[in-house]
Amino acid sequence: MGKKDGKKAAKKDSQLVLRLDKAERDAFVDLCKDMDTSAAREIRRFIRDFMKENGAE
Repeated sequence: MGKKDGKKAAKKDSQLVLRLDKAERDAFVDLCKDMDTSAAREIRRFIRDFMKENGAE
């Protein structure tokens, strides 16, 4: 199955390691689950939006 817009998914081959307060991380992951999404998906979306808004794309 392909993406909605017809683009082929690029292989993700890099990681970004973050240090967070455990309670904050757990609350974020739980909220993402409640919203039927994943923490990784939302962080990737944040990065893309941030780059677009700040002219780095």
